[in-house]
Amino acid sequence: QVQLVESGGGLVQAGGSLRLSCAASGRTFINNAMGWFRQAPGKEREFVAAISFGGGSTAYADSVKGRFTIFRDNAKNTVYLQMNSLKPEDTAAYYCARAATVGVMTSEDKYNYWGQGTQVTVSS
Repeated sequence: QVQLVESGGGLVQAGGSLRLSCAASGRTFINNAMGWFRQAPGKEREFVAAISFGGGSTAYADSVKGRFTIFRDNAKNTVYLQMNSLKPEDTAAYYCARAATVGVMTSEDKYNYWGQGTQVTVSS
């Protein structure tokens, strides 16, 4: 069984930064792509960023391109989401997920393990 535990969320002013972490258990972490998704109140969950198993390929939603960076440390079984220049519209619960593949995936139906989520609130 794979467990994913997110941390690093919180309240930040617009223009500020946060770094989310997702710690994974299970030795299969390095063989899978990982992703971050978010869900704002009253909205559907949406793709934010993804990274391939080795970290060589990444993908981002247009809304976060140039502001967010996804990276991973396979030695620590951890994937990160560095979020800069945060905007009020980035406010959401952020979820880490493990893909069933090695390559980057933007569709949530390609992910088979999910964390509990961490809340990010950006004040204006």
